[in-house]
Amino acid sequence: MAEILNGGVNQVLRLGDRVRRPTGFWSPRVHDLLRHLDGFPGSPRFHEVAADGFEILDFLPGEVSDYPPTAAAASTPALLSAASLLRAYHDAVAGYARHAPRDGWQVPAREPVEVICHGDYAPHNCVLTGDRVTGMIDFDYAMPGPRLWDVAFAAYRWVPLTAPGNTDGFGTLAEQAARLRLFCDRYGLDPAGRRALIDTMIARIHWLVDVMHARAAAGSEAFASHLADGHHLQYLGDAEHISSRRSTYERALSEPEARGSGA
Repeated sequence: MAEILNGGVNQVLRLGDRVRRPTGFWSPRVHDLLRHLDGFPGSPRFHEVAADGFEILDFLPGEVSDYPPTAAAASTPALLSAASLLRAYHDAVAGYARHAPRDGWQVPAREPVEVICHGDYAPHNCVLTGDRVTGMIDFDYAMPGPRLWDVAFAAYRWVPLTAPGNTDGFGTLAEQAARLRLFCDRYGLDPAGRRALIDTMIARIHWLVDVMHARAAAGSEAFASHLADGHHLQYLGDAEHISSRRSTYERALSEPEARGSGA
């Protein structure tokens, strides 16, 4: 029996142990990436593009959180396992990224190219088994780029570093800072990355808002709906919150004991 899954801007259909998703001009790049990842436990296997143009992938069993996050997605084990899986994914694609094409992705590559960024590593694109993140889905915004570009957005969404008025978020400022430290410790973010993290996070959020406007202007009904619902204002409010609380977050990241847990 077919089941419609929550697919964000896409309609995704589950057919048993397979998933049927729409494709775009970038899909051949994503399919090559998934072929490289064949055997990596956190990503779906690509099977084929069907006669109707839809891609067929493995279905990853588990739960995917919407917003506000479920109790499982908001838990510390989920935060830590999300960071671990992102690090494992980056390590798995670092060699591939050195030779991967720089064009043909949905969004332009960014220098320095260190990995193939997932591009949207957030609770709505991760699969949980209990309170552990065990899979990552929806690689439509994958692109060659720096690790930090991915880490910054992932930390923003998983901590999450949200403004007090954002009902998708939770936690006091101190709790956000502690969770940010935990995420970066578990990922194994180096000192240079920690120093650049907040600026990169703010830039990444503004980039997202620019993409939303560009996609809506190009005719995307989904992104036009997101703008009409004020999602961009929510993101910009979070960016302002992060900027205004920079000292608290950076102090947590720079404390010597913050770097003891590794990846």
